[in-house]
Amino acid sequence: MGLTDLIAGGMDSIDATALLINVMWTMLGAILVYFMQAGFAMCEAGFTRAKNTGNILMKNMMDFVLGSIFFFIFGFALMHGTDWNGIVGIKGFFDPTSLADADGMINGLPAGVFIIFHTVFCATAATIVSGSMAERTKFAAYLAYSAAISIFIYPITGHWIWGGGWLSELGFHDFAGSTAVHMVGGICALVGAKILGPRIGKYDKEGKARAIPGHNLAIAALGVFILWFCWFGFNCGSTTAATTNLGDIAMTTNLAAAAATLMALIVTWVRYGKPDVSMTFNGSLAGLVAITAGCDAVSNWSAIIIGAIAGVLVVFSVEFFDKVAKIDDPVGAISVHGVCGATGTILTGVFSPDYTFGTQLLGVAATAAYVFVLAIIIFTIIDKTIGLRVSKEEEIDGLDVHEHGCSAYADFNFRI
Repeated sequence: MGLTDLIAGGMDSIDATALLINVMWTMLGAILVYFMQAGFAMCEAGFTRAKNTGNILMKNMMDFVLGSIFFFIFGFALMHGTDWNGIVGIKGFFDPTSLADADGMINGLPAGVFIIFHTVFCATAATIVSGSMAERTKFAAYLAYSAAISIFIYPITGHWIWGGGWLSELGFHDFAGSTAVHMVGGICALVGAKILGPRIGKYDKEGKARAIPGHNLAIAALGVFILWFCWFGFNCGSTTAATTNLGDIAMTTNLAAAAATLMALIVTWVRYGKPDVSMTFNGSLAGLVAITAGCDAVSNWSAIIIGAIAGVLVVFSVEFFDKVAKIDDPVGAISVHGVCGATGTILTGVFSPDYTFGTQLLGVAATAAYVFVLAIIIFTIIDKTIGLRVSKEEEIDGLDVHEHGCSAYADFNFRI
């Protein structure tokens, strides 16, 4: 529908122009969030071994494919449908456009615009898990998980936070998804990686962790640059309107990421004697994740502090899960998304005068508890039916050959 059509339908020309600008802005945000799939794919492929690259790329593609289909059929209705006791939506299944008003609008936007914007967020939550379960997960099992998170996990907590559910009624604030997207994906990654167990060779007989270097830091770096770029769409686009505070949101987003990157570099330089490349890149993502909840509500200096905290925290969190908890997370997604997502959401209640620490803590705890329990149930069912883990032979040879019958690098001399 164009400007002339809106005016002909009785809308004031200024309102019609504003609506079309909001539509264009929200669609731009949705497109950038979609392109985050490429960033995640590059990060995960670069931080893992060459023999599993094709499998990583396929999982990132199918996250979005299955997320799109199942969120359309079930997820959007559960998240944004007619509220039932603040817990779940109960209307709009199989046709989410039926939730639109007489003018075809949902929450002030044309139905298709609003639905596609939330679709790309759902797919982001699902794709976070891919890296933590990399190099030893059956492809069929991962497909089942991707569908399950898009139906049973993300939409329910999303309803609590963004769909008019009980957390939103309490005043819980998660502007663009530090908890709703990133912590949800991070907790699923934690459960999946724990149930799977570590990769062959990750721990020696005494239980000491061994480094398993990724095969391509250049590709991993490209992934981080793509994600940082797209995060402006993730955070600024979450206004779903061309508002005057877009620059403020972009500033807090960028400053938090920069501070986190710098702190991760400094911490690793002090601890390891040299500035660690992969950990510094993860610091960038940690800062982006942490500021996502409060990017619209905190000052620039508060954003720097939040980012700095995340940059330090991610280093020690990765070390904890790797060496103490002995949960093998090849890309550090549990720490980047789970730990820093929760931390950034809680810190919003510390640094923003508009939101309270207690409410933020409650929202994080309630969401974490639900996701943790559901993830255990889902991964256990998949493990007992399809089976989660590939055989020892398949893992040693690489998933590309056994799961997909190809290699991402023709004639490449792989090392086990």
